[in-house]
Amino acid sequence: MGKNLKGKECGAGICQRKDGKYSARFLAKDGTRREKHFNTLPEARKWLADAKYEDLHDLFNANSEMTVDAWHQFWMDNLICDLSPNTKRNYRERYRINVQPIIGSMRMCDVKPMHCKIVLNKMAASYAGGTIKQAYIAMGTMFRAAVMNDIISKHPMDGVRYTKPARAVDDIKYLTAEEQKLFLEAAKKSHNYRQYALLLETGLRTAELIGLTWDAIDWKKRTLTVNKSLEYRHKQGCWRAGPPKTKKSYRTIPLTEKAYQILKSCYDERTTRKEADSLSQVLEYTDSRTGEKKCMVMRDLVFINYRTGEPNKNSSYDTHLYKLCDEAGIKHFCMHALRHTYATRAIERGVQPKVLQQLLGHASIKTTMDRYVHVTDDSMLKAIHQFESAYA
Repeated sequence: MGKNLKGKECGAGICQRKDGKYSARFLAKDGTRREKHFNTLPEARKWLADAKYEDLHDLFNANSEMTVDAWHQFWMDNLICDLSPNTKRNYRERYRINVQPIIGSMRMCDVKPMHCKIVLNKMAASYAGGTIKQAYIAMGTMFRAAVMNDIISKHPMDGVRYTKPARAVDDIKYLTAEEQKLFLEAAKKSHNYRQYALLLETGLRTAELIGLTWDAIDWKKRTLTVNKSLEYRHKQGCWRAGPPKTKKSYRTIPLTEKAYQILKSCYDERTTRKEADSLSQVLEYTDSRTGEKKCMVMRDLVFINYRTGEPNKNSSYDTHLYKLCDEAGIKHFCMHALRHTYATRAIERGVQPKVLQQLLGHASIKTTMDRYVHVTDDSMLKAIHQFESAYA
């Protein structure tokens, strides 16, 4: 039995320290000693009872004394389940490579802004601004969840900023109207022409294109519904189905005449195409809107490689694009640049930004305007002609 400073009994596992605070502690099942300090005796008794109960029933005991590693693991496993696989992978990699070596073994209650700033400063010399921004967001989101759940009382990143700029909007690649024409001319000789042309007509993400199945197309209404994605995970050596990037990415897109004809031509050839045995797989994933389990039948995929009978891997598209760029005599670009190009053409042709936001599946109009919409030389020249015409 512990005692207070006046010699009165406080109860098993509790005593009062010389500074007046009450110390509560017990030996957990794993052999570690759990201890925490409180200003009042009732607080100490409540914590001790709760902690013993959680330890007895193998419940998660989250508190400020736990390490950052322990909180990060719990946060990843339980609190961000609704995020896309790519986002969670980015969080995990930035933590493992950049955050964990600096603060992973520290107690949550000991992490200060200076420790978080050290993480970002150490990245500045060898990482791009966009990667540093990822680490900043990963740390910030993780600690914000700890504040919201009363694990810590203050966010340790308050006032912390990173100085290395992320990639400027001007650095984001898109095709000019002339480059787009040259590219499509070169791509017509390619077996992947229909995929590239469809991206320029719909603005789909690469994983949304790869995961497109026949049931997502409404031939009567002439629409395409985005409700899943498909990516090849090289480390695991397998395909992984998943939901779209965000909840806002679930969307139904009206098809242009060209997009409709592209899909119709693929549908007409579906019974004669080569199909690998791997297409017999049925991949399970979770609908991030409802939490329900869904299935993707790989044999129903719209696009597969004509030679292998399997879906084209994410990276193989980029490799093929580089060859086409050389043939077209334009600078190299990746698949995502076709999405950028779609957005740019849409704005040039008068599509309202709010409508474009819905077509692209962005959660924020700011993303649409800042990252995907570019003022091209052609659009500026057109604006000047409009100005002159109105003045005249």
